[in-house]
Amino acid sequence: MSYKSLVIGYGSIGQRHERILSSLGCPTAVVSRRELNLSHSYKDIRTAIEKEDPEYIVIANETVEHENTLQIIEDTGYDRKLLVEKPIFSFSTQRTFSFSSLYIGYNLRFHPILQHLFHRLINKKVLSVNAYVGQYLPNWRPQSDYSKSYSANQSKGGGVIRDLSHELDYLQFLFGDWKELVALGGKFSNLEINSDDSFSLLYSTEKAPTISLTMNYLDLITQRFLIINTINETYKVDFIKNKLTINDETIKYDVGRDDTYIKQHLAVFNNESEFLCSYDNGIKIIKMIEMAECSSSEKVWIKNEQENMFNMCKRRV
Repeated sequence: MSYKSLVIGYGSIGQRHERILSSLGCPTAVVSRRELNLSHSYKDIRTAIEKEDPEYIVIANETVEHENTLQIIEDTGYDRKLLVEKPIFSFSTQRTFSFSSLYIGYNLRFHPILQHLFHRLINKKVLSVNAYVGQYLPNWRPQSDYSKSYSANQSKGGGVIRDLSHELDYLQFLFGDWKELVALGGKFSNLEINSDDSFSLLYSTEKAPTISLTMNYLDLITQRFLIINTINETYKVDFIKNKLTINDETIKYDVGRDDTYIKQHLAVFNNESEFLCSYDNGIKIIKMIEMAECSSSEKVWIKNEQENMFNMCKRRV
């Protein structure tokens, strides 16, 4: 089934969504501030919704604009399918929206290795988890100046802990909500950015007594891996080579560049919510990011239930 779609924002990720949705047979219009050589493009969200009457909207503009964009859409009375690119917001909020089908674009949940692990680990006792992701920021979008990207600008929602929050999400997806954490991060390189370029977290969750996570904009050798130890098995995931090793057996997966995005869109279309990230879980990730930033600045361990610490950190953000 194809859905008449509207993509808001036409940067690299917006272009990707437009291309993928069009390839799925979905008539797709775009909202962008730029002049575009497209048959269905608009500069105003309200006009686009009125003219196109979309059945599916993807919000892919800058993170700092997401909340206002959702408000504009809600004010039009739209209540069909909605996907917001990750992270949901730059900072956590108490506000809610009335949309009946609103999801956050953590498409890595649809990687076949993570879905395999999700089912395989259900009855396993997890002992330790180590996750790592690093890629040199200037190599992300070689056609553009990295120093002018939203990633480089903290006020636009940039910074590695937000940019690479896929890791925070899939670890929550696999191992549950965090219980306590400590973190260290900031800008340590000579990159021309004012956002954090490296963050490391150590924390526990409902299902994992210890998780260590490192993410950075610095690796000249792109790396993304996950190691899980259980009582009888060690799992090592190489997301770059799409390989899963369980003890001494290695399985290679055939994963196309767009596959996880395609599966995510199809899950929204088919109301298959098992692997989709909900609005509430998206907010949990933002709160975790803020607590990690607070831990780093205050040099303290933070427990998830420490509402007073959360409020203190919010005032300082």
